[in-house]
Amino acid sequence: MEGIELVLKYFPDLSDKQKQQFERLEALYSEWNAQINVISRKDTDNFYERHVLHSLAIAKVIQFTDGTKILDVGTGGGFPGIPLAILFPKCNFLLVDSIGKKIKVVKEVTEALGLKNVASRHERAENIKEQFDFILSRAVTAMPKFITWTKGQFLKKNNNTFKNGILYLKGGDLTEEMATVKKAVQYFDLSDIYSEEFFETKKVVYVRN
Repeated sequence: MEGIELVLKYFPDLSDKQKQQFERLEALYSEWNAQINVISRKDTDNFYERHVLHSLAIAKVIQFTDGTKILDVGTGGGFPGIPLAILFPKCNFLLVDSIGKKIKVVKEVTEALGLKNVASRHERAENIKEQFDFILSRAVTAMPKFITWTKGQFLKKNNNTFKNGILYLKGGDLTEEMATVKKAVQYFDLSDIYSEEFFETKKVVYVRN
């Protein structure tokens, strides 16, 4: 199973608009990837599994309430931010990356899809001055370093079922990496959410602020 059918397998209640937006993603990224390499070649054949569905795993862990402010750090071409922004049109997303050409792709894809709830910025995470409910990333660096990058960037008030914090997509054995993290941590195995082999060793890691 591939394409939009794979998304609908796990997210069957999408609106027609959301289905159309998800359907357009592959063609948009294929077009931009030919000009600016934002997705590895081996992953383009499994685009919906390795990028879209992987990003949407966060939505299987938490349903963001309307108005939630979300920062996606090291977004690359827009993952996990863009698929989640399609799924949560009433939440506000800021996607940042330190590589300008990747943010160019984010801006073009966002515009093509008509996503009004996404802003993007060519910036390093530690230079962001706003505050957010949640900060997301997909394996951009080791967690202890990520925590220092995002220090002071969380809103005080909690409006979701989870307290404000980090939601991180990671794979493999995290024992050593997480050993020095002193905050409350929860792990969600993606193999419990998705049946595809790609997700066997992957997790969503939640670190409470």
